[in-house]
Amino acid sequence: MKKTNLLDQTTTVDGKPMTLHEHDGVVMIRIDGQELMSTRQHYSEERIAQLACAHITTQSPGASVLIGGLGLGFTLRAALKSLAADAAVLVAEIMPAVIQWNLNAEYNLGRDAMLDPRVEMIQADVADVLHQSPGRFDSIILDIDNGASGMSVQSNSRLYEVAGLQMAKSAIKAHGCLAVWSASDDPAFVQRMRQCGFRVTVERARTHPSGGAQNALFIGRVP
Repeated sequence: MKKTNLLDQTTTVDGKPMTLHEHDGVVMIRIDGQELMSTRQHYSEERIAQLACAHITTQSPGASVLIGGLGLGFTLRAALKSLAADAAVLVAEIMPAVIQWNLNAEYNLGRDAMLDPRVEMIQADVADVLHQSPGRFDSIILDIDNGASGMSVQSNSRLYEVAGLQMAKSAIKAHGCLAVWSASDDPAFVQRMRQCGFRVTVERARTHPSGGAQNALFIGRVP
């Protein structure tokens, strides 16, 4: 059996160990020993980008999309495939190490997508970006935790409460979309989205096109 190789490690702002591993060609990120994401299972991350950008046609001039969380680059790459050449995609990633891991060509992660001229990559808390961006985005995609609670960073929990959802809604243009990735269903979170005025549908997608766990994708449309 091939061993798991530790490629790099860092510490989250909460003091938790965040590690980058490789096993048999698969790269994964773990927080405090718990797997957060991997290059083996990412179909649901691609699917949420497709759903979030579905209302943005190729004829929509200058579409603007915010992605909270770079991950391993799959959500960003899928969003770019759905957007026109004049679109602008802002990616907010709070962890500097995650940005550097993706830029490292040896790891073969999200470097190609990050270098797309439509992309602006910033090291920042996505909550700060939302607060500073009223009415800016056609779509917002949040893929930063394993669900509607702060796993990566405890302060992320505020994003999933009513005040955080209202802040996200204020940053979205009319007829825009908020899409939130979750490992599992969360009826209470869906109710909070509806309480904030989103028209919500829950889509389900496998982690791999041929199988794997079924993740929940919360798609909130702004009237």
